Amino acid sequence: MPVAKGSTIDPERTRATIVHAATQVLYERGLDGIGVAELCARLGVSKETLYRHFGTKDGLVHAVLDTRSDRVIHWLTDTVSSSGDRPADQLTALFRALQGWYDGPEFRGCALINAATQHRTDAVRAIAARHVEGYLELLTGIAERAGADDPHRLALQLLILAEGATVVADHHSSARAGELACQAALALLAAAERS
Repeated sequence: MPVAKGSTIDPERTRATIVHAATQVLYERGLDGIGVAELCARLGVSKETLYRHFGTKDGLVHAVLDTRSDRVIHWLTDTVSSSGDRPADQLTALFRALQGWYDGPEFRGCALINAATQHRTDAVRAIAARHVEGYLELLTGIAERAGADDPHRLALQLLILAEGATVVADHHSSARAGELACQAALALLAAAERS
């Protein structure tokens, strides 16, 4: 990432650019699937630059995971909020968005869950836990709007369906996991609305 002569260095912009570029590489190759030298070469940065901005490769991994989690939760929140006020429409929109992601050629499962499985460190597991909590909060809002007697319980059930669909989509290429999970989620929602 050479800096043009006469321009100033913006550390936040450099950091964001590295995180953006590293997100795809680490998702594609896995956290342990690429060493620092090759990672730096793919990103077009020196080791010195990587270490100056992130301290270690793990520091970069943590920044990538935090950023990706924020992006996914915002994407799903926007999907839900733009689908109207009906909880059934919100769940349908959420699972359709997930199915669209699953159908993409770059899909390799949930990066946060993959990372927590690969790196059973406290830092990575904490990032994954925050991600799941953000997801759960979104689903709890849907359950509350549906008038569920126990919104937290329904939200956990919906989370299991969403994360389970992501795992199945990653490991069973013929599955329409998002569509099937949506059917189950709508059945749970209907039961909660009747009670």
